[in-house]
Amino acid sequence: MKKTLLLAALLLGAAQAHAQDKPVLNSAPPNGTTPPPNPMPPPVPEVAPQPNTTRPSGLDLPSSRDARQAGGASGGLSNKLFLYTNLGFGYSGYTGYSQLNLSLAPAIGYRINERLAVGPGISYAYNNYSFGKNGTSLSTSSFGVKVFGQVQVIDDFFVHAEYEVTSAELLETTANNYLTGGKVRRTITTPLAGLGYRNKFSDRAAGDVLFLYNFANSFNSLYPNPVIRFCFMFDLGR
Repeated sequence: MKKTLLLAALLLGAAQAHAQDKPVLNSAPPNGTTPPPNPMPPPVPEVAPQPNTTRPSGLDLPSSRDARQAGGASGGLSNKLFLYTNLGFGYSGYTGYSQLNLSLAPAIGYRINERLAVGPGISYAYNNYSFGKNGTSLSTSSFGVKVFGQVQVIDDFFVHAEYEVTSAELLETTANNYLTGGKVRRTITTPLAGLGYRNKFSDRAAGDVLFLYNFANSFNSLYPNPVIRFCFMFDLGR
Protein backbone atom coordinates (compact mmCIF):
# COMPACT_ATOMS: atom_id res chain seq x y z
CA MET A 1 0.00 0.00 0.00
CA LYS A 2 2.82 2.42 0.82
CA LYS A 3 4.48 1.57 -2.50
CA THR A 4 1.26 2.32 -4.37
CA LEU A 5 0.83 5.72 -2.68
CA LEU A 6 4.46 6.61 -3.32
CA LEU A 7 4.17 5.75 -7.03
CA ALA A 8 0.99 7.83 -7.33
CA ALA A 9 2.69 10.82 -5.70
CA LEU A 10 5.63 10.59 -8.08
CA LEU A 11 3.32 10.46 -11.16
CA LEU A 12 1.30 13.44 -9.89
CA GLY A 13 4.47 15.52 -9.37
CA ALA A 14 5.76 14.70 -12.86
CA ALA A 15 2.42 15.70 -14.42
CA GLN A 16 2.44 19.07 -12.61
CA ALA A 17 6.02 19.79 -13.67
CA HIS A 18 5.21 18.97 -17.31
CA ALA A 19 2.16 21.25 -17.22
CA GLN A 20 4.27 24.16 -15.94
CA ASP A 21 6.70 23.76 -18.85
CA LYS A 22 3.93 24.42 -21.49
CA PRO A 23 3.54 28.10 -22.64
CA VAL A 24 0.28 29.75 -21.68
CA LEU A 25 -1.74 31.74 -24.28
CA ASN A 26 -0.83 35.49 -24.32
CA SER A 27 2.13 34.91 -22.01
CA ALA A 28 5.86 35.05 -22.61
CA PRO A 29 7.78 31.78 -22.99
CA PRO A 30 9.53 30.36 -19.91
CA ASN A 31 12.97 31.67 -20.86
CA GLY A 32 11.70 35.28 -21.26
CA THR A 33 12.55 35.61 -25.01
CA THR A 34 10.20 37.15 -27.61
CA PRO A 35 8.72 34.61 -30.03
CA PRO A 36 9.92 34.95 -33.65
CA PRO A 37 7.53 36.81 -36.05
CA ASN A 38 5.34 34.86 -38.41
CA PRO A 39 7.51 34.33 -41.55
CA MET A 40 4.49 34.19 -43.93
CA PRO A 41 2.52 37.46 -44.41
CA PRO A 42 -1.25 37.21 -44.56
CA PRO A 43 -2.64 36.67 -48.08
CA VAL A 44 -3.69 39.84 -49.97
CA PRO A 45 -7.26 39.62 -51.24
CA GLU A 46 -7.54 39.76 -55.03
CA VAL A 47 -9.28 42.83 -56.50
CA ALA A 48 -11.44 42.20 -59.53
CA PRO A 49 -10.40 44.29 -62.60
CA GLN A 50 -12.57 47.32 -63.09
CA PRO A 51 -14.19 47.89 -66.52
CA ASN A 52 -12.61 50.53 -68.74
CA THR A 53 -15.25 53.18 -69.38
CA THR A 54 -13.43 54.37 -72.53
CA ARG A 55 -13.10 50.85 -73.98
CA PRO A 56 -16.26 48.87 -73.26
CA SER A 57 -14.85 45.83 -75.07
CA GLY A 58 -12.00 45.64 -72.54
CA LEU A 59 -9.38 45.50 -75.31
CA ASP A 60 -6.38 47.78 -74.98
CA LEU A 61 -4.10 47.15 -77.94
CA PRO A 62 -0.37 48.03 -77.75
CA SER A 63 -0.82 50.55 -80.57
CA SER A 64 -3.49 52.34 -78.54
CA ARG A 65 -1.31 52.49 -75.43
CA ASP A 66 1.66 53.80 -77.45
CA ALA A 67 -0.49 56.49 -79.05
CA ARG A 68 -1.84 57.65 -75.69
CA GLN A 69 1.65 57.78 -74.20
CA ALA A 70 2.95 59.78 -77.17
CA GLY A 71 0.08 62.17 -77.63
CA GLY A 72 -2.22 62.09 -74.64
CA ALA A 73 -5.20 60.13 -73.50
CA SER A 74 -7.16 60.55 -76.71
CA GLY A 75 -5.33 57.72 -78.46
CA GLY A 76 -6.19 59.25 -81.84
CA LEU A 77 -4.12 60.62 -84.69
CA SER A 78 -1.79 62.65 -82.48
CA ASN A 79 1.67 62.62 -84.11
CA LYS A 80 2.87 65.98 -85.43
CA LEU A 81 3.94 64.81 -88.90
CA PHE A 82 1.84 62.77 -91.30
CA LEU A 83 1.85 61.63 -94.93
CA TYR A 84 -1.16 62.88 -96.86
CA THR A 85 -1.78 61.50 -100.36
CA ASN A 86 -4.86 62.10 -102.46
CA LEU A 87 -6.34 60.62 -105.59
CA GLY A 88 -8.58 63.06 -107.44
CA PHE A 89 -11.37 62.63 -109.95
CA GLY A 90 -13.41 65.16 -111.88
CA TYR A 91 -15.67 65.23 -114.90
CA SER A 92 -17.47 68.08 -116.64
CA GLY A 93 -19.50 68.33 -119.81
CA TYR A 94 -19.54 71.50 -121.90
CA THR A 95 -21.06 72.48 -125.21
CA GLY A 96 -19.23 70.44 -127.82
CA TYR A 97 -16.74 68.68 -125.53
CA SER A 98 -16.21 66.96 -122.17
CA GLN A 99 -13.28 66.94 -119.74
CA LEU A 100 -12.09 64.06 -117.58
CA ASN A 101 -9.52 64.75 -114.85
CA LEU A 102 -7.39 62.35 -112.79
CA SER A 103 -4.86 63.63 -110.24
CA LEU A 104 -2.32 62.43 -107.70
CA ALA A 105 -0.88 64.72 -105.01
CA PRO A 106 1.30 63.45 -102.12
CA ALA A 107 2.04 65.89 -99.30
CA ILE A 108 3.62 66.11 -95.85
CA GLY A 109 1.37 67.55 -93.17
CA TYR A 110 2.15 69.14 -89.81
CA ARG A 111 -0.36 69.40 -86.94
CA ILE A 112 -0.10 72.80 -85.30
CA ASN A 113 -2.68 71.75 -82.71
CA GLU A 114 -5.54 69.29 -82.37
CA ARG A 115 -7.71 71.11 -84.93
CA LEU A 116 -5.31 72.82 -87.37
CA ALA A 117 -2.90 71.16 -89.84
CA VAL A 118 -0.87 72.57 -92.76
CA GLY A 119 1.73 71.27 -95.17
CA PRO A 120 3.41 71.35 -98.61
CA GLY A 121 3.03 68.88 -101.44
CA ILE A 122 3.50 68.12 -105.12
CA SER A 123 0.86 67.30 -107.72
CA TYR A 124 0.29 65.60 -111.04
CA ALA A 125 -2.84 66.08 -113.14
CA TYR A 126 -3.99 64.22 -116.24
CA ASN A 127 -6.78 65.63 -118.39
CA ASN A 128 -8.54 64.11 -121.36
CA TYR A 129 -10.73 66.26 -123.64
CA SER A 130 -13.26 64.61 -125.96
CA PHE A 131 -14.80 66.62 -128.81
CA GLY A 132 -18.00 65.96 -130.72
CA LYS A 133 -19.49 62.68 -131.73
CA ASN A 134 -16.55 61.59 -133.88
CA GLY A 135 -14.49 60.78 -130.75
CA THR A 136 -11.59 63.17 -131.35
CA SER A 137 -9.67 63.65 -128.09
CA LEU A 138 -6.58 65.32 -126.66
CA SER A 139 -4.68 64.51 -123.44
CA THR A 140 -2.52 66.77 -121.27
CA SER A 141 -0.16 66.24 -118.32
CA SER A 142 0.71 68.86 -115.70
CA PHE A 143 3.04 69.08 -112.68
CA GLY A 144 2.88 71.47 -109.75
CA VAL A 145 3.54 72.33 -106.11
CA LYS A 146 0.98 73.23 -103.48
CA VAL A 147 0.26 74.07 -99.86
CA PHE A 148 -2.83 72.94 -97.98
CA GLY A 149 -4.57 73.63 -94.69
CA GLN A 150 -7.26 71.81 -92.71
CA VAL A 151 -9.42 72.95 -89.79
CA GLN A 152 -11.52 70.45 -87.87
CA VAL A 153 -15.08 71.72 -87.52
CA ILE A 154 -16.98 69.06 -85.57
CA ASP A 155 -16.31 65.38 -84.91
CA ASP A 156 -14.77 63.95 -88.12
CA PHE A 157 -15.79 66.81 -90.44
CA PHE A 158 -13.27 69.46 -91.46
CA VAL A 159 -12.68 72.35 -93.86
CA HIS A 160 -9.95 71.82 -96.47
CA ALA A 161 -8.29 74.52 -98.58
CA GLU A 162 -5.24 74.52 -100.84
CA TYR A 163 -3.40 76.70 -103.31
CA GLU A 164 -1.52 75.14 -106.22
CA VAL A 165 0.96 76.56 -108.74
CA THR A 166 1.25 74.33 -111.79
CA SER A 167 3.30 74.05 -114.92
CA ALA A 168 0.25 73.11 -116.93
CA GLU A 169 -0.11 71.62 -120.37
CA LEU A 170 -3.19 73.27 -121.87
CA LEU A 171 -5.16 73.22 -125.09
CA GLU A 172 -4.07 76.01 -127.42
CA THR A 173 -6.75 78.45 -128.50
CA THR A 174 -6.98 81.50 -130.75
CA ALA A 175 -7.85 84.99 -129.58
CA ASN A 176 -11.51 84.13 -130.20
CA ASN A 177 -11.23 81.00 -128.01
CA TYR A 178 -11.25 78.56 -130.94
CA LEU A 179 -9.17 75.43 -130.55
CA THR A 180 -6.16 75.17 -132.85
CA GLY A 181 -5.69 71.45 -132.23
CA GLY A 182 -2.35 71.97 -130.46
CA LYS A 183 -1.15 72.23 -126.88
CA VAL A 184 0.74 74.88 -124.96
CA ARG A 185 2.44 74.92 -121.54
CA ARG A 186 1.76 77.75 -119.10
CA THR A 187 1.98 78.48 -115.37
CA ILE A 188 -1.43 78.67 -113.73
CA THR A 189 -2.68 78.99 -110.14
CA THR A 190 -5.58 77.02 -108.67
CA PRO A 191 -7.35 77.89 -105.38
CA LEU A 192 -9.49 75.04 -104.01
CA ALA A 193 -11.68 74.83 -100.90
CA GLY A 194 -14.44 72.65 -99.53
CA LEU A 195 -15.47 70.10 -96.92
CA GLY A 196 -14.04 66.73 -95.95
CA TYR A 197 -14.96 63.72 -93.87
CA ARG A 198 -12.40 61.51 -92.08
CA ASN A 199 -12.72 57.82 -91.24
CA LYS A 200 -10.03 56.48 -88.87
CA PHE A 201 -8.73 53.01 -89.70
CA SER A 202 -6.41 52.82 -86.64
CA ASP A 203 -4.47 55.09 -84.27
CA ARG A 204 -2.06 55.91 -87.12
CA ALA A 205 -4.08 55.79 -90.34
CA ALA A 206 -7.24 57.35 -91.75
CA GLY A 207 -9.06 57.89 -95.02
CA ASP A 208 -10.63 61.17 -96.18
CA VAL A 209 -13.24 62.08 -98.76
CA LEU A 210 -13.03 65.70 -100.01
CA PHE A 211 -15.61 67.69 -101.94
CA LEU A 212 -13.87 70.82 -103.26
CA TYR A 213 -14.70 73.79 -105.46
CA ASN A 214 -12.25 75.28 -107.95
CA PHE A 215 -12.52 79.06 -107.68
CA ALA A 216 -10.52 79.54 -110.92
CA ASN A 217 -12.62 77.22 -113.06
CA SER A 218 -12.43 78.00 -116.79
CA PHE A 219 -11.97 76.29 -120.13
CA ASN A 220 -8.35 75.43 -119.35
CA SER A 221 -8.82 74.56 -115.66
CA LEU A 222 -6.93 71.49 -114.49
CA TYR A 223 -9.68 70.55 -112.04
CA PRO A 224 -13.26 70.87 -113.32
CA ASN A 225 -16.01 71.33 -110.75
CA PRO A 226 -16.96 69.52 -108.64
CA VAL A 227 -13.57 68.23 -107.48
CA ILE A 228 -13.84 64.92 -105.60
CA ARG A 229 -10.75 63.51 -103.87
CA PHE A 230 -10.03 60.34 -101.94
CA CYS A 231 -7.13 60.83 -99.51
CA PHE A 232 -5.05 58.55 -97.33
CA MET A 233 -3.37 59.76 -94.12
CA PHE A 234 -0.61 57.94 -92.23
CA ASP A 235 1.19 59.24 -89.13
CA LEU A 236 4.97 59.42 -89.39
CA GLY A 237 7.34 58.61 -86.55
CA ARG A 238 6.64 56.50 -83.44
